[in-house]
Amino acid sequence: MTLRQLKAGFYFLEASNAYATAYYFNYLFFYMKERHGLGNLGNLALCALNGLVYLGGSWLGGKFAQRFGYFTALRLGFGLMSVCLVVGSFFPGVAAQALVMACWTVGVSPIWPSLEALVCEGENRRGLQRMVGLYNIMWSGGSALAYFSGGALLKILGMQSLFWLPVGIHLLQLVITGWLKREHDHFQLRAAAGPEEAPEAHPLPPHLSLPPQTFLLIAWVANPFCYVAINTVVALMPDLAARFHLSLAMAGFFCSIWYFVRLGAFILLWLWAGWHYRFRWIFGAYVAVIASFAGMLLLPGLGFVIAAQLVFGMAVCLVYYSSLFYSMDVGETKGEHGGFHEAAIGAGIFTGPALGATCLYLFPRLPNLGIWAVSGLLVVGAAVMLRIRATHRRS
Repeated sequence: MTLRQLKAGFYFLEASNAYATAYYFNYLFFYMKERHGLGNLGNLALCALNGLVYLGGSWLGGKFAQRFGYFTALRLGFGLMSVCLVVGSFFPGVAAQALVMACWTVGVSPIWPSLEALVCEGENRRGLQRMVGLYNIMWSGGSALAYFSGGALLKILGMQSLFWLPVGIHLLQLVITGWLKREHDHFQLRAAAGPEEAPEAHPLPPHLSLPPQTFLLIAWVANPFCYVAINTVVALMPDLAARFHLSLAMAGFFCSIWYFVRLGAFILLWLWAGWHYRFRWIFGAYVAVIASFAGMLLLPGLGFVIAAQLVFGMAVCLVYYSSLFYSMDVGETKGEHGGFHEAAIGAGIFTGPALGATCLYLFPRLPNLGIWAVSGLLVVGAAVMLRIRATHRRS
């Protein structure tokens, strides 16, 4: 088996994992609203718990994968997620579901850093651009398909499929991971026996206005702030769907619009690399995230919300792509860098929903206060980006 064929297997694991995790996590909020009557406060608190666990788990997961091996981390993650979801299917209470989700998040934590590192392993800059681009297309496509089809599938298969459908996918992933591990070991043995090739030059793009490490730092700041917005939106989607009187199936179709826009934007940015190491692109996208986030949750008309989703999907795509690409491009410890990238995401997943939940708890008569507070927090992120640029700008 060639390296490219191996990486096709890694991409399958990635796409299937994106589908399984998005199916469970995104529709968990609908499940909790339908079965337990959780409103915005409860769902925001649940999302914040997920982010808090993922913040520490993904950082440690990246270090674990770097030290003990990517395949060990994958098998541990898929196995733990499967066990948690099986347990969750038998204990429907609110506290039990929160605990199951937290343990499931621990299982997710080492998977993404491991897959990020595996698809980028052994690549020069040109290959890295191609691999990271394909990686983004695969996970965003799986997530978009899960949100689009999830509402209809839950209606057809029943709410218990929230648990057993992802379990089936994860068990298949465990089998495929074992097979890929054996093929990867064989490939490594063949590569070690062959003639050693000189490493290809790794030139930096010309006319950099900032050091590459500074672009990495800026992206690591911008991406978690974007996830502040993303996961506030995800937690409030059941309320948004109810506002427009959408069925569960229609909510899946409507709420997945920005997911598909993000997928299309990933394809465009994969084909055109001119945005690499350009501050105005990442900063402009981040400003668009702020505007479209507020528009999605505050504008009254369905058409306005759809337009805001279009902008939101394109903007969060460029910020995420920047964070992952620079994480893989700057430095050699890709597992650890992938863990930092994912830990930054966890910080955003926690902070946005936690802030929104706090505002709803303290000021229940001001339901939009949390949205404005999160918007203000996003503005702080823009100020931090500008400050980093001013501090590190080359003369």
